[in-house]
Amino acid sequence: MCGRYYLIGTEPELRAQFDLDAFGFEWQPRYNIAPQQPVPIIIAHRGKRAIGLVRWGLVPAWAESEEVGMKTINARAETIATKPAYRDAFRLRRCIVPASGFYEWRKETGGGRTPHAVQPAGGGALAFAGLWEKWRAPDGRAVTTCTIVTTEAAPEIRHIHDRMPVILDRAGQRLWLDPDAELDSLTPLLRPPADARLQAYVVSRLVNSVRNDSPDCLLPAADEYVPDLFGE
Repeated sequence: MCGRYYLIGTEPELRAQFDLDAFGFEWQPRYNIAPQQPVPIIIAHRGKRAIGLVRWGLVPAWAESEEVGMKTINARAETIATKPAYRDAFRLRRCIVPASGFYEWRKETGGGRTPHAVQPAGGGALAFAGLWEKWRAPDGRAVTTCTIVTTEAAPEIRHIHDRMPVILDRAGQRLWLDPDAELDSLTPLLRPPADARLQAYVVSRLVNSVRNDSPDCLLPAADEYVPDLFGE
């Protein structure tokens, strides 16, 4: 699954990396993005790409309560075409969730979990396949939400976790955002890439708390500050 990620590119970098035509908000780099928080997504509208903020945790239009979004931060690629929570969005409301990398926790044999940061080996940005929905609350509020599509983990990170976000290359991004794309043509995009070129390393346990959102979350574990208990 993908329950935490980061996006540290600047607005000019995001515009260039994702061919954005419109930027609908003021962006600040984020180092520990968590479910139920506002997250940027990219959609295509009339041949142009726009980026805006929505809440992470998809709430289908037919849901009785927005609390559904607590359980729908990820959508399994294997069932998005058939599962009621996702099938309409898969058909009509696909998006890209831009990221610089994501966090995954490896379960240790003796208990506990070790946080890892996963990122492109050569740097740059990742484009996660996503879905979005708009839900109308009983009080009239319009709530726009999203989910990140996941698939089997690529071989180089399978020792950490067995799932990962679907990552789209530039051609895949164009197809995923194309409103006229045949759904069958999207299926090949939903598999783990043959050569993901990802790298992972153990990071500071600061990332365990959603209250922490600073560059320190990405520090290699060996570089964490350890106080000198016997010093001044």
